[in-house]
Amino acid sequence: MLPLSVAIVCKNNEGTIARTLESVKPLAAEIVAIDSGSTDRTIEILESFGARVIRSAWLGFVATKQKTLEACTQPWVLALDSDESLLHELAGEVARVLSAPNDGIQGYWMNRKVYYDDRPLNFAWQPEWRLRLVRRERAYWTGLDPHDRMELREGPGGVVPGTERLRGDMRHDSISSFAEFLAKQASHARIMAASMKGEGQRGSVRKLMTSPIGAFLKQALVKQSWRDGWPGILAAASGAAGTLMKHAILIELCRRTPK
Repeated sequence: MLPLSVAIVCKNNEGTIARTLESVKPLAAEIVAIDSGSTDRTIEILESFGARVIRSAWLGFVATKQKTLEACTQPWVLALDSDESLLHELAGEVARVLSAPNDGIQGYWMNRKVYYDDRPLNFAWQPEWRLRLVRRERAYWTGLDPHDRMELREGPGGVVPGTERLRGDMRHDSISSFAEFLAKQASHARIMAASMKGEGQRGSVRKLMTSPIGAFLKQALVKQSWRDGWPGILAAASGAAGTLMKHAILIELCRRTPK
């Protein structure tokens, strides 16, 4: 086993959690999962893989992931969502770098690739680099819910931590259907709008009109998601819909008179 903890946050993810666990079981000295009230077989599946399950109220994306990170005990932590898994090449890269760690490297970036209908979207959202493999004592979670991100603390004397990119992909099974994905986008839009308001940002009609178009064109044309076929076009449309909902909700939150 490698000196590696795998940190997972989950709730009612029985459809994807087994793939996640199967991809890291040969690598990890421990698997730590914080579950926020699963009522399906998620906990049963976690325990069948030997995971240490911590039951916790949902604290928000950033705070819950930070709590999971702090529960890990190994020198290195691999943070995964419950619908993410390591493909073969990436798993081999993790084994390689942790078998002989480079003292100058404090974290590794992984490319996340969305799968739909068991096929990768090779253009939509690509590349999507995420810092996920880190030295535990140097890492922390930050960001605005629901858009969390992992960062590394500077070393003594303000030394910037070294990072590298790993080959291979992290599979992201975030779209079971576009109907469900749009519902998820609506939920994330509500959370993000509330986070933006909490940061003092104001709603803007100009952004409401222009940002969704920009989001669609970025995916469809700049990222060339059209090359993924109709799923790529729907991916671009879903991103635009999420952006539209976020700015619409933010306008309401900022302008509606409380009763």
